[in-house]
Amino acid sequence: MCGIAGFIGRGDHSDIRAMTTALAHRGPDGQGFHVDEIKHVYLGHRRLAVRDVNGGAQPMWDATGSTGIVYNGEIYNCDELRSELEDAGFVFQSSHSDTEVLLHGYRHWGVELAKRLNGMFAFAIIDKDRQQLYLARDRFGEKPLFYAPRPDFFAFSSELQSLSKHSQLQSSLSNHGMQKLFAYGYIPAPNTLLENVFKLIPGHYMTVNMASLEFSVVKYWEFSLSPNNDLTSTDDDVLAEQLRALILQSVDRRLVSDVPLGIFLSGGLDSSAILSTAAKLKSPNEISSFTIGFNERSYDESEYAGKVAEFIGSEHHLKILSMNDAQNLIPQILNQLDEPICDASLLPTYMLSKFTREHVTVALSGDGGDELFAGYDPFVALKPAHLYSKYIPNLAHKLFKSLANALPKSGRNMSLDFKLRRTLSGLSYPESMWAPVWMAPLSPDQIASFFDTPLPLEELYSEAMEIWDSSPAADRVDRLLNFFTILYLQNNILTKVDRASMMCSLETRAIFLDNDLVDFCCNLPSHFKLRNGKRKFLLKKAMEPLIPHDIIYRKKKGFGIPLADWLKNIPEVSTAIGIAGIDNSFARKQWHDHKNGKSDNRFFMWTWLSLQYAANQSAS
Repeated sequence: MCGIAGFIGRGDHSDIRAMTTALAHRGPDGQGFHVDEIKHVYLGHRRLAVRDVNGGAQPMWDATGSTGIVYNGEIYNCDELRSELEDAGFVFQSSHSDTEVLLHGYRHWGVELAKRLNGMFAFAIIDKDRQQLYLARDRFGEKPLFYAPRPDFFAFSSELQSLSKHSQLQSSLSNHGMQKLFAYGYIPAPNTLLENVFKLIPGHYMTVNMASLEFSVVKYWEFSLSPNNDLTSTDDDVLAEQLRALILQSVDRRLVSDVPLGIFLSGGLDSSAILSTAAKLKSPNEISSFTIGFNERSYDESEYAGKVAEFIGSEHHLKILSMNDAQNLIPQILNQLDEPICDASLLPTYMLSKFTREHVTVALSGDGGDELFAGYDPFVALKPAHLYSKYIPNLAHKLFKSLANALPKSGRNMSLDFKLRRTLSGLSYPESMWAPVWMAPLSPDQIASFFDTPLPLEELYSEAMEIWDSSPAADRVDRLLNFFTILYLQNNILTKVDRASMMCSLETRAIFLDNDLVDFCCNLPSHFKLRNGKRKFLLKKAMEPLIPHDIIYRKKKGFGIPLADWLKNIPEVSTAIGIAGIDNSFARKQWHDHKNGKSDNRFFMWTWLSLQYAANQSAS
C-alpha cells in the first residue's frame, strides 16, 4: 500500500517532493522520484512494503526505460497474469512483484489492462513511446486517485492535500461539492471539495496526451445487478455452498503477504465469516485477530468478538478504551481526513487500525458485505415506507412528522426517535431520494437555507436519481442495493476505511469485493439477500456450518460512538470559520439547538466540523 503523485507540464522538482512528502503516512518504508526537467515529467512514490519487500521500489521502469509506473494497491490475480505474460515472452526481473506485472501487462494489453485486474489499485503509467499518461482506478474505488487538469499542467495524487502542494494549483472550495457533501454525507465522484479538481470514478481509466495535456476518461467496468430469476428457494443450500467456496477463494487470495497479516474482528457476521474461513486455510493459532472495546458497555462489542476468537482459536488481541480516548482524537483525525465525510465511525476505525498496526502491516476487513447482501436498516424499512407513502395523505404525513420532531431527543445510536425522524423526513420526497435523505446531514429544505445559491433537487441528488431510475424493471430492494453499492460503499465506507487505516500506515483488504464474489452476488435475486425481513439471508445460511448460531443471528449493532452527546460539549467556536456561499448563522443555530436538546443535529455538526478542518487544510 502506497501513495502516488505526479504531474506533466508546469512545475519543478520542489513540487513533486512536496506532493510526495504529504503522502508519507501512506508509505513510511521508502520514497522514489522520477524527474525529467526537459520533458517536464515528474513522478513521486511513497512505499508501504507488503509484497517483494526487498525489491519493488518505485517508480519502476521496464528494461527499455520507455514505460514507468507509480502504483498503490494489491493485485490478487497477479500470479495468473504473470504466467500469461511469461507465456507471451515477457521476462521478469522480480520474483513476485505485482508492480512489474502491471508494467508488462500495460506493454502487452495497453489500456485494456484494467479490465483484467482483480484487486484494489490506483496507478499511473508513463508511456514515452506513445507520449501518453495512463491512469486507472479499481472497480469500487478502494484506492483513491485525484487529478487536476490545467491548461499548462496535469497533476494527480492519492490525496487532495498532496495535490494542493503543487505550487501552481490555485483552487477554491467547490460550492457544488459542498452541497453534495451535505446532501449525501460524502462527496460522490467525480466531484471533490475543490473547484476543478476531480476524483477518477471507480471502474474508470483515463489517458492524457503528454504534449497537449488533452485527456479522456473511459468506463471499463460498472456494478450491475443481473438477477437470475430462475433461481428459487429450493436452491438455498446449493447457493450457500457456492458462496462459501467463493469467500474461501477470496480470503485465500488476500492472505498472500510478505509481512505480518491479521483480521479485523468485530464479532459481527462479516468479520466472523472472514476469520472462520481463514481458519480453513491456515492453522487457527497462526491467525491474528484484532478488536477494540470500550468501557461504556452500550457501545462495546468486544464480548462477541472474544467468543468468536475463542471458538475459532485465533491469536486474539483486544484493547479496551474509554470513549474519552476517542473524543480526544477528533481534532487530530479530522485534521488528517483530507476530504470531509459524515461518518463518525471514522474514529473507532482509526483506533482499531492504530492498534492493529502495532502488530501487523495488513488487515482483512468485511467491507462490502452490508451493501452486497442488504445488511442495512433501510432495506427493512423499504416495504413499510412504500406502503406509508402510498396510503398516508400529505396532511397526515406533516402531522406525523411534527409529532416525531417533538419527541424527546435521546442521543443514543439509532434510537427509535432518531429512526422515526429520519424515515419521515425522507418520505417527504420522491422515492428515488429516500435513501440519501434518510442518511444526509441536511434535508433539501435545510440545504436551501444553508447555501446562498442552492442547487435544484434534480442536480443535488442527480447521482441517486440516476441510479434509482436506471433500472425501472428492478424491484425496490435491488434499486436500493445499487444505491448503497455504487454511491455509499464507494464514496463513504471505502473512503473512511482507506483514510483511517492509511493514517496508521496499515493496508486493509476487503474480502467481499473480490471480482468473482461480486459477480456471484450480482446474479442473485434480491430474495436471497432480504427474505421475510431477514437481512443477509444467504450469507447467514452459508456461514451456519462455520460460526455459532447466536453470532450469525444476533442483532446488528454497528461501530457506534456517542456522537450526539459529544457534540454538546465541543466549544461553539469550532464553527466560527466562515466559508463563502454558506450562511454561517444557520450553522450556529444548528449548533445552539443541538447543545440545548431542541434538535438532534449530530450528522450536520460532524460534517460541518470536518468541513472546517478540510477548508483549513486547503487554505494552508
